[in-house]
Amino acid sequence: MKTNVTDQKPTENFLSYFNPLKDPRTNNANMRHELSDILLLTVLAVICGAEGWTDVERFGKAKEPQLKDLLTLPNGIPSHDILGYLFSRICPDTLQSCFMNWVQSMASLSKGEIVAIDGKTLRGSFKEYGKKGAIHMVSAWATGNQLVLGQYKVDEKTNEITAIPELLKLLNLSGSIVTIDAMGCQKKISKAIRKSDADYVLAVKENQKTLYDEIKKYLDLVIDENFMADKVTFIETTEKVHGRIETRRYWITEEVDWLSVIESWLDLTSIGVVESERHEISTGITSIDRRYYITSIKKDEKLFSSAVRKH
Repeated sequence: MKTNVTDQKPTENFLSYFNPLKDPRTNNANMRHELSDILLLTVLAVICGAEGWTDVERFGKAKEPQLKDLLTLPNGIPSHDILGYLFSRICPDTLQSCFMNWVQSMASLSKGEIVAIDGKTLRGSFKEYGKKGAIHMVSAWATGNQLVLGQYKVDEKTNEITAIPELLKLLNLSGSIVTIDAMGCQKKISKAIRKSDADYVLAVKENQKTLYDEIKKYLDLVIDENFMADKVTFIETTEKVHGRIETRRYWITEEVDWLSVIESWLDLTSIGVVESERHEISTGITSIDRRYYITSIKKDEKLFSSAVRKH
């Protein structure tokens, strides 16, 4: 849902994205505080580091003079009990949808924007004694905006492979380049990205054995024996970080018609490899490894290197 916000105040702009959210309170005694006040208060508190409802209440009371310019606060700052009660009853799916619409309204994705999708386990979410499993989330990170566009919880009975397409459905990725590690190198996911009017750069490992073996053999020949040099573009970068010198070499080619499984990957246009050479200054030890990729972008070594590096 997109809203014309040209003539709106900042608070009106924010709240307009939460219009679909229904107030779950039916008892008037529990409605001493405006839902809009609670929503904006909570978002501001979390941005400032609040990690629980007590933190939100403390933030509100500490900043009440300033908040009065933004909120109505007919009965002051709501207590942590009221906050917890309300949010425990709000429809989480609707809240997530509203929140993501608001976030995406602030993150205008320009053509070629890199959106990195990755899975992480939330710190502190595992409860040993309560037998509560750790919470695992798949997130989409807009590297240019430095902003999480959206998240999707990985169900205990599934994994990232099924969660990523669900996350993609929630995002407006038109014109962007989506990068995912080898777990997300799946035919269904590449198709979903292209149907979102976005490009993909997907890491390839042994989970796609035939594809990996063919690409590795070809690109290793490119590097080691200068094979098909006129069909490949190349770029190299060097930097000194954390006590080591890192040199990265990127090759990319559109010579992909020979791949035996190319028909299974929607709009597979090029393949690439990154060779990372790390020299530890203190020990003098040097290590080299190579990572392989499939992508729907054209043969553009600068764009390819940017996508891989920003992921």
